Amino acid sequence: MRPDLSILKSRLGGSRLVTRYAPSPTGYLHLGHVVNAIYVWGIARALQGQVLLRIEDHDRIRCRPAFEAALLEDLDWLGFEADTGREPVVRQSDRDARYAGALEQLRATSHVYACACSRRDIGGERYANTCRHANVDDRPSRGLRVEIDPGQETFDDALLGPVHQSPASENGDLLLRDRDGHWTYQFAVTVDDLEDGITLVIRGADLISSTGRQMRLARMLGRTTPPVFLHHPLILKRSGEKLSKASGDTSVRELRAAGCSAAEVIGRAAAAVGLVEAPRPIAAHAVNGLF
Repeated sequence: MRPDLSILKSRLGGSRLVTRYAPSPTGYLHLGHVVNAIYVWGIARALQGQVLLRIEDHDRIRCRPAFEAALLEDLDWLGFEADTGREPVVRQSDRDARYAGALEQLRATSHVYACACSRRDIGGERYANTCRHANVDDRPSRGLRVEIDPGQETFDDALLGPVHQSPASENGDLLLRDRDGHWTYQFAVTVDDLEDGITLVIRGADLISSTGRQMRLARMLGRTTPPVFLHHPLILKRSGEKLSKASGDTSVRELRAAGCSAAEVIGRAAAAVGLVEAPRPIAAHAVNGLF
């Protein structure tokens, strides 16, 4: 699936295209990450935009320095070169002050409260706002949430078309910091996309359910114009599940060790999501030609 670049450019409304490649160092890069890189670099280069590399290591428990080193090495080998964020490396773990400042901004304008609920207590995707008015004491081992008002968020995905989501009813109040003291993905990525000036978010279709709540949170933090969103297809296993770093699915380094060239790996990923009819070598500097 390819976006219409002329429509995408018009949606940017004259703003410069700034996007990001944002892997989490919880395992080795696999073909699904290569697909994301193809879309990120291909579209950015086709529209003379900028790519920021951001290491999303907000989860201090699962992220490992060895995985970060490996993913940076794999990106270099593949030939995907970021315009910013590589030297020095941009990491969420270095941005505590940024997130703390955003938290204080929310405290000044919204209802932020401590939450004692565990994932087991919640038991699903939607939080029932159990602790919203429970006056839970704010101390270590407590999460922090912000109250989300009712209302719909609508965006026109650059590949999938119009999408309507209701964060309050679908997700409940948003967790900002978990019980281990870690900033959550939803909060950290929203703050970073705002502060980094990201105008186009390109990511897999599995993350589309995050978009409405991130748009709402960004508006609460003062963002008046949301970024354009593009959610691209995923490579699925025969079981229908997406590829996983944790499962070691078709890692880039395994393909490299098996003798594949970087261009062959990129071509295999492009074919897996229908950007080309059959696998063929495609160099990183030529992925803009796919769009």
